[in-house]
Amino acid sequence: MKVLLVDNVNPIAEKILEEANVEAVVMKTPSEDELCKIISDYDGIILRNHTHVTRKVMDCTGKLKVIARAGVGVDNIDVDCATEKGIWVINSPDGNTEATAEHTIAMILAVSRKIPQAYELLKTGVYERTQFVGNEVFGKKLGIIGLGKIGSRVAEIAKVLGMDILVFDPYADSDKIKNSGYKKYENFDEILADSDYITVHVPKNKNTLNLINKDNIYKIKKGAKIINCARGGIVNEVALKEAVQSGHISGAALDVFVEEPEIKDCPLYQCSNSIIMVPHLGASTVEAQTKVAKDMAEQIVAIFNGQKPKTPVNKLI
Repeated sequence: MKVLLVDNVNPIAEKILEEANVEAVVMKTPSEDELCKIISDYDGIILRNHTHVTRKVMDCTGKLKVIARAGVGVDNIDVDCATEKGIWVINSPDGNTEATAEHTIAMILAVSRKIPQAYELLKTGVYERTQFVGNEVFGKKLGIIGLGKIGSRVAEIAKVLGMDILVFDPYADSDKIKNSGYKKYENFDEILADSDYITVHVPKNKNTLNLINKDNIYKIKKGAKIINCARGGIVNEVALKEAVQSGHISGAALDVFVEEPEIKDCPLYQCSNSIIMVPHLGASTVEAQTKVAKDMAEQIVAIFNGQKPKTPVNKLI
């Protein structure tokens, strides 16, 4: 058996595979054409979020049994095509939870206190305080869109900081939300209007693409701040740019973008000093990357041994 490891997957995956007598081949992020040329040699592939396994790639597969996403989101994998071809798609839904939740809180605090902007000016030798007066998060309303594993952990931490937690998630348990001391909204526009901060924690799909857009962004409370550590495109970048430049949205902190890593093509690039942008760091901790790589390697070994995966994304007959 032979497995391809791309996108700088943590080395623990290679170690686990080799201990199970599975050949592991490590390479940097391949293009679609590069992957098409080599994928027929592999029984499995472990990737993060940069490599795309498309229908074109899977049409070139010969013996591929499993596509393992070392993380949560699988929008860079054609899951329907994989299912048609009898290829398992697996992910690690728990490994990134703490890292991404902590990163979201860090982004909330950074945009509130203008920390990156102050640091950049200080590096030039200018010691300036008056233009960096910020806001406290204590007592503010945090609107969480999507109360899954990450959204729930963000809520727990934010509650400790004294924030009031508002929730929009049609699939979340109403009693659990009430017992946690949160407020659940059935109407999306209403949570936009009530929130001082809005953070999105939903997967990227046809229902969530442009979830916050030019038609509803001005329904958000004037002066609110937006945080996106989920996926680029859930918050429409052009609409956000216009809302920030008009002053309706007072700030935004973004970890993800529609076009990664081509950040200069992003409408938000250098458009406003009120927008904080970092390069998809949500899951970039030693702990998280070790956990997800270990999880994926162990599940691949199990699949090669005839077992079913622990966390399948698709269902095979």
